Amino acid sequence: MGKRKSRTKPPPKKRLDKLDMVFNCPFCNHEKTVDCLFDRGNKIAELSCGVCKESYNTSINNLTEAVDVYSEWIDECERANDFEDPA
Repeated sequence: MGKRKSRTKPPPKKRLDKLDMVFNCPFCNHEKTVDCLFDRGNKIAELSCGVCKESYNTSINNLTEAVDVYSEWIDECERANDFEDPA
């Protein structure tokens, strides 16, 4: 005779934390004022600050998230500052 199969629960799935969609503005230093809007049809993302009205546009692909666009904006700001201050 065969043994009965034990019914064990499958291990719980890993919980993925949601990524932020609202960020701090690098220009006016206000917290949680930069919103990210995606236009997946035209493959464009736009970040804009609600206080100082600074904005940044970039092209995206299907895997791009809001954090990626924000990081790209911060990198562009740093490159612009490095270009102005060679010393």
